[in-house]
Amino acid sequence: MANVVVVGAQWGDEGKGKIVDWLSERADVIARFQGGHNAGHTLVIDGNVYKLHALPSGVVRGGKLSVIGNGVVLDPWHLIKEIETVRAQGVDISPETLMIAENTPLILPIHGELDRAREEAASKGTKIGTTGRGIGPCYEDKVGRRAIRVADLADDATLEARVDRALQHHDPLRKGLGIEPVDRDALIAQLREIAPQILPFAAPVWKVLNEKRKAGKRILFEGAQGALLDIDFGTYPFVTSSNVIAGQSATGVGIGPNSIDFVLGIVKAYTTRVGEGPFPTELLNEDGTPDADGQRLGERGHEFGTTTGRQRRCGWFDAALLRQTCATSGVSGIALTKLDVLDGFETLKICVGYDLDGERLDYLPTAADQQARCTPIYEEMPGWSESTEGARSWAELPANAIKYVRRVEELIECPVALLSTSPERDDTILVTDPFAD
Repeated sequence: MANVVVVGAQWGDEGKGKIVDWLSERADVIARFQGGHNAGHTLVIDGNVYKLHALPSGVVRGGKLSVIGNGVVLDPWHLIKEIETVRAQGVDISPETLMIAENTPLILPIHGELDRAREEAASKGTKIGTTGRGIGPCYEDKVGRRAIRVADLADDATLEARVDRALQHHDPLRKGLGIEPVDRDALIAQLREIAPQILPFAAPVWKVLNEKRKAGKRILFEGAQGALLDIDFGTYPFVTSSNVIAGQSATGVGIGPNSIDFVLGIVKAYTTRVGEGPFPTELLNEDGTPDADGQRLGERGHEFGTTTGRQRRCGWFDAALLRQTCATSGVSGIALTKLDVLDGFETLKICVGYDLDGERLDYLPTAADQQARCTPIYEEMPGWSESTEGARSWAELPANAIKYVRRVEELIECPVALLSTSPERDDTILVTDPFAD
């Protein structure tokens, strides 16, 4: 049976939640493979709105197994609150429907404190735009081999030893930032208190998923953020702290890369990003405020972060960047979302490359100073006045909208597999079934 990886192919916020939920109808397992609760998905199902941050999007669909993999960093206190919120909306969440990898690192309160203190201390131009939720410091502890993981909650002696090792690192850092030392005993008490609520969900995810695969079950791998925020291939250092590209899906749950049959890249019909960092096609006035087209995209697209509420920066579609991320993630086909936001624009622009000091490039260079000097090279296309909102077949789309989609395919060198025309689950045009055997 086919297994599908869903990745954001821009800077996140592409509409992954709806697509994952739409695909999950025929999946048996939905596995989250990276990131933390700094990401967010908004799902709209039969008029009900669900806002998810740590939970996989599949939890709102009954009869499925949702998995939080070891590639995720998990705030256990946030998770329990999120579970309570979703349960209050009538969704059943239990150890039978949700599983957490035993080797998942835990985000502690000290991670958020360090995250925020660093950002506040950063000089102008060096701020990352972090959400301050401790994701980066937790990944640092994981790589530094001092993380506290889900399995550690089950044994007091191990838990204390892990906390002591972590504090050997954190207390000197806190002193340098002017923060009081960690109250060791209080932290251990917090972890002991939350442990009974987390441990029932703990399991050897790698073993369960490999058994599911051998049994012919369909697995849907869900990522957070977007490929342009990947720690290696994103616009560094204005990136997240994990690998976002599709290859991480195997490592992030403990299943081999030969288990991946289709990579679906989620792509907005224009471009947005949150936080700091380069954005070649951003639509701005000279004073740095959004211009008329940028403001219109933001308002029509309701471009505010699910997790932070921050207004997203908006710009024209960047085909050069998309071509790049389709290559690094090995995208089989894209799901193009929010096409309806472009309704009514007289003229649309697509970035086809960049001008760097008089030289034309068909990719965004790695060096930060070169990225800053890149100016977009645009191709213009006629827009359409008709509405595409809610369209469920090609026949319902205006001719110019179809031309726009086809040109996007040509420029990014990747076919459109799905087309989304509203936040509603069923307002989707299926071109290629990712789950086709």
